[in-house]
Amino acid sequence: MLEIAVIDRPAAAEASLDPIRQRILAELAVPGSASSLAPRVGLTRQKVNYHLRTLEEHGLVELVEERKRGNMTERIMRASAASYVISPAAMSALAPDPSRFPDQLSARWLVSLAARIVREVGELIAGATAAGKPLASFAIDSDITFATASDRAAFAGELGESINSLVAKYHNGNSEDGRKHRLVVALHPSLTTSHVTTPETEQ
Repeated sequence: MLEIAVIDRPAAAEASLDPIRQRILAELAVPGSASSLAPRVGLTRQKVNYHLRTLEEHGLVELVEERKRGNMTERIMRASAASYVISPAAMSALAPDPSRFPDQLSARWLVSLAARIVREVGELIAGATAAGKPLASFAIDSDITFATASDRAAFAGELGESINSLVAKYHNGNSEDGRKHRLVVALHPSLTTSHVTTPETEQ
């Protein structure tokens, strides 16, 4: 079972969004059959089998083993991943394009960049998995508390200067064997259960 699977096909995305199928996928973190799932999700075995066939068709569940029970064969299934992310590629005609409105201070541009990361890294993961090779990637996730808005602005300025300096130092556009990489740096307010930052509270 994968930790995360990226869904990039419209039909698979549609199948995964059904509430009953989401419940089945959650239950199948531990392998089970239609018979064992039926009482847990409140459906008949036949209806669970229908949903399982649909999920299997789109690669969202996989067969673990088959067990003979009298004159029947019980299929033991499990979810293909612990969690799923739907890629913007599943809505290709509507997917955001960061190049259309580049603005470092726009939250919507940030969302557009994040959507592109999901789409591109999802495709890279699929390619690396098919080739049986690891995917070179790197990420940093940190929390920082600014005393004032001016501190936040100063931090953003220094961060931009540092990143641009590193890019200038290591970028080599003339390397014949070089491999292009995409670098995205993001800064946004943190969400908490007690407070959600809104445009009105940002100073």
